[in-house]
Amino acid sequence: MVGAPAQVVLTDVQRRTADQIFSVLGQLKGGAMKFGQALSVFEAALPDELAGPYRDALTKLQDAAPPMPTSTVHRVMTAEFGTDWHRRFPQFDDHPAAAASIGQVHRATYRHPDSGDETEVAVKLQYPGAGDALLSDLKQISRIAKLFAVLAPGMDVKSLVAELRERVAEELDYGLEEEAQRAFAEEFADDPYVVVPMPVVHTEHALVSTWMDSSGSLADIIDHGSQEDRDRLGEAFVRFLFAGPSRVGLLHADPHPGNFRILDDGRLGVVDYGAVARLPNGLPDVIGRLVRAAVDGDYEAVVAGLREEGFLRGESLDPEVMERYLAPLIEPARAETFTFSRAWLRSQGQRLSRLDAEGFGTARQLNIPREYLLIHRVWMGGVGILCQLGATAPFREILSESLPGFAD
Repeated sequence: MVGAPAQVVLTDVQRRTADQIFSVLGQLKGGAMKFGQALSVFEAALPDELAGPYRDALTKLQDAAPPMPTSTVHRVMTAEFGTDWHRRFPQFDDHPAAAASIGQVHRATYRHPDSGDETEVAVKLQYPGAGDALLSDLKQISRIAKLFAVLAPGMDVKSLVAELRERVAEELDYGLEEEAQRAFAEEFADDPYVVVPMPVVHTEHALVSTWMDSSGSLADIIDHGSQEDRDRLGEAFVRFLFAGPSRVGLLHADPHPGNFRILDDGRLGVVDYGAVARLPNGLPDVIGRLVRAAVDGDYEAVVAGLREEGFLRGESLDPEVMERYLAPLIEPARAETFTFSRAWLRSQGQRLSRLDAEGFGTARQLNIPREYLLIHRVWMGGVGILCQLGATAPFREILSESLPGFAD
């Protein structure tokens, strides 16, 4: 490699790092799907020659957990609904219809005990020992978190792992999940873009919701969707992310393609409410004000606002330096429509991680306060999906409608 161009050397290092990461990913246990989902959004930031192998590794990771044996499924159903559970579920498909992040989903018919009416439902059953498996996987992933930055500069897996660790208890609590899902389902009951399945009943390890027929998920659109579908569904996706805090006081905090199903009428069916950010007052309006100030080019106000909210370490930062650092990231909010792409996301990651004095110094002064960590992670995940889709969306219009402080 002596005398080889820097980019060739970097790519070789990235390949060897990828092999090391894939080796560890292959050792993960039953909670691995949660990481496959959480990490899948970073794929858009990878160089083309690594994106394919990375995607393949995550696909294997998400498919790795074998379905529960029928005997185990029946044992869980008995534990959750009693020995006569077949009376409440006169039809129950023993073969899982889908895998969930910490369990699996079965199609069934539920008989309401009071009325005797029957409803087609999805029964989500938690894997026995899911909590222990998830914690074990977190420990494994945390050991290699720094390696992900070699694959894609700007990929912050360490904070993702820390945040997931804090939320293990919430992920396992189907009572909290039902509460959040019901709030979304009631608010979005007649929404033109989104459908949320209504919860029917839950126990400690089972969550029953109305069934949704779907032809696939955003993952299928990413793989082979038309540009029309990419744009339409990408817009629906981002509208949902921003509408949650303003309409429900909750932010869906698990934005990966598999959680967004394509329904026959063209709407998005959104599932999995185990991870939500509770924002009873909506998104903080300071976010909208700072984004608007950046769009308007008022970086003195941006620097002052970032310092006041705890986003800046140190005493001084030149507004012109901050403008050079942030302006390209604000581009989607400045244009009437913006086309998200893998190339754009890669260029931003590479630009923000440059080790020149100005870029490195700016990055070192930036800090995400704890109360903004989950919002930041969800937004970055959402941008990752939009870039995977290659969607063109009226992002500025959506911000004006749904981001407090932006249009004021």
